[in-house]
Formats: sequence, C-alpha cells, structure tokens
Amino acid sequence: MKIIIAGAGEVGTHLAKLLARENFEILLLDEDPDKLKDLESAYDLITSLGSPTSISDLQEAGVNGADLFVAVTPQESVNMTACMLANNLGAKSTLARINNYEYLLPKNKEFFEKLGVNHLIYPEVLAAEEIVESLSSNWLRQNLSFCNEALILLGIKVRNNAKIINQKFNSGFFDAENYRVVAIKRGNKTIIPVGSDLILDNDIVYFMTTSDQRDYVRQQAGKEDHLIKNIMILGGSKIAQKALRALPSFMTTKIIESDRSKSYSLAEKFNNSLIINCDGRNIEALKEEGIEEMDAFVAVSENSEANILACLAAKRLGVRKTVAEVENIDYIMLAESMDIGTVINKKMIAASYIYQLTLNADVLNVRTLTSADAEVVEFVAKKGSKITKSKIKDIRLPDQVNLGGYVRNGKGYIINGNSVLQADDHVIVFCVSSAIRKVEKYFN
Repeated sequence: MKIIIAGAGEVGTHLAKLLARENFEILLLDEDPDKLKDLESAYDLITSLGSPTSISDLQEAGVNGADLFVAVTPQESVNMTACMLANNLGAKSTLARINNYEYLLPKNKEFFEKLGVNHLIYPEVLAAEEIVESLSSNWLRQNLSFCNEALILLGIKVRNNAKIINQKFNSGFFDAENYRVVAIKRGNKTIIPVGSDLILDNDIVYFMTTSDQRDYVRQQAGKEDHLIKNIMILGGSKIAQKALRALPSFMTTKIIESDRSKSYSLAEKFNNSLIINCDGRNIEALKEEGIEEMDAFVAVSENSEANILACLAAKRLGVRKTVAEVENIDYIMLAESMDIGTVINKKMIAASYIYQLTLNADVLNVRTLTSADAEVVEFVAKKGSKITKSKIKDIRLPDQVNLGGYVRNGKGYIINGNSVLQADDHVIVFCVSSAIRKVEKYFN
C-alpha cells in the first residue's frame, strides 16, 4: 500500500512513524527541509521536499499511484486543495485535516466527495470529545462507548481497596457475565491478560462492560462516585472551546487564559462561562479563583509541561479529577507516573482515526488507549469469516489479542469462551498496536 502524507508537523510525522512499522510504502511531503531532516534515515519511509499544492511536486511524489493521500498541514485551505489535486491526479482515496466544524456535518459529505475529498478529520474536535467523555465520572481514566453505548470501555486506576486486587484470572473470581478485563497497564508495560495474570495495586485496568453494569464495575474497582459539576479549564485553546460547547448544561466552568485579548474573545463566545485573565502557572492565583472547590481541572494550554505541572498542583490542592493535554509523547509516561488522571494526546487520537483507513477488514472505529500501548478496534464480522465458524475458545487468536464484547441487533454482550459470533456482529477487539494486521484476516 502506498501512502503519501503531506505535512511533516506533529500529526503527519507521528502518522508516518506509525505506518512505517506496517511495511507500507510511505512518502512524507513538506516544504520545510528542517522538518524532514533525519526522518528518512531513522524510519522506513521516504521524504520529499515540495509543496502539496504544486501539481509538479505531487506528480514527482508519485501521487497517481497512491492508495491514500493524507493532507495534514496546519492550513485547512492547503489540505483541501491538495486533496482535490491528488484525487484528480489519480490518488485512490484522500483525507484532509480541517478546522471548520461545519465541514463535518453529514449533509456536506457528498459535496466534498464530489470535489475529491473523501475523508475529513478535525483533531481538536476528537480531543475535545475524549475530554468530555472523561469528565462523565471522577473515577475514570478513560471512557469510550461503542454502538450508541451498547458497550462501554472503562479505564480505571485501582488501589489496594479494590475487590479484584491479587485475584488470578483463572481463579473463577471475575464476573465474566457482567464485565471483561481486556487490558492492564502496569508501569511502562501493557498486558493483555491470560489466566495466570493478576491485577495489582496501582494498575490501570480496562474493563469492557454494558452501560447497566457501570456501577457494578465501579464497586469492583473500589471507587466512589462523585458528580463532576464545577470545572476549571486552563487555556482557551480550540480544544477547550470545542469541549465547552459539548459539556452538559449542568456543569459550570471557569476558564483561565493568560492572553488578555483572547480572554475578551472567549467572554463574547461563552457567556455562560467565567473567563479569568491570569497566569495559570501561579498557584496563588488559582487558589484565589477557587481551584480547591473544583470537581475537575482540565489543562489544555499549548504547553505540555505547564499542563502537567498545573494538574499536579490541582491534585495536591484536592481536585479529584484532572485532565491534561500532553502533546509531547515522551511526557505521557511522566504524566502517568505523577498520577494525573486522564492524558489526552491530539496526534495519537488523530492517527488512530486515519489508521483505520488502511485496514482491509470492515472497520468502523479505531481508538488508541493513550496511556497504554494498545488499540481498541471495532470490527464488523463478515459472512463466512473465520471468526464466525467456531466458539471463541476454539479459535486460535494471535498473541496479545483480546475480544471484549459484541453488539448484535443493537444489544451489547460480553464475550466468553462459549460465545459464537455471527455475520454483521460488531466486535470490539483489544490488541497491542503490532497485532491489528494479524487480527483483521479473522473478520474478512
């Protein structure tokens, strides 16, 4: 598969590195030679110096033979134009990064298809959606839903008061009807559990369950539920603004923004939020604005270090729930070690959505577990596929793969060894990133 990525910024570079591991033919195109420096020698990909809106540069990059053309430069107009040109020059499929939410409306999809833009992605919206999901409960690190919440994934950090601590999976203790533990993050290691594994204090445990069993899982994990109502947000970024529009109406919000003119602009857009013009790195200023009375603190400034430190300060001041946008991937483990609640990484979220376009199986969703080296993939089982021919316990799945649940006729079920999948079932699969290719052949 040949993939051309236009734009060697954070999203484009991360995507190129991710896809280079898959033995695809990857070409990364950018006008800035400094951005391309050392990439070709460090990763299995080709770099090309040129403009994504230049017909000759696109032809030189071999766009006529591209299976997928991805334009993820910071400029929306450049991305849209590049995709239109690439489509007309022979690229089979195109994707553009945008910053206009109106373009994502279903009624506009056909319009852009006609122009040659097959897919659109707005990373800031995706990140905001994850933030809103994470704020649904104080005790969750990650909260993902599938098929209109027929199945949900709950990421929870368990302490020594949890009922499931020190219990082996082959002991019969775990309630296989109500939930399934599909992955464990322990330190720097991601574990897809087998019978001899057990859950330890301070593990981040990922549960697949149904919405009606959410409280039961919370009790098993030893967590108390406190309604999140008052939220303080550091930084009036695009992500913050998208999250504000999506938060439930019962939540009250304060936004800390250091830029004075931006504060006035935010006040005009969000008259239901209190906009405070001050330096969010100043602990005394945060105390004066009532951080100690907040149920949650969300740090989405443009500085990853500031976000981590601000969340750490909020934790020490008694805030139960913290969320940090951490764009430097090297800092994610640091944030986890400091016990910051939920970590959001925009480029990882965006890359996982783009990645699903490279899969041959019928894949509706790919979500990255930011804190773990694992992917959550929603496959649709095809008629006659290998996954439908036997009980799950009789199918030899690849290592580091776990089937969590399936949705049939709108109803969610937890998978066990005796489950038999049928054609058109939506199946939620957990696996380390390197195993997705091995899994997809079971669903074709």
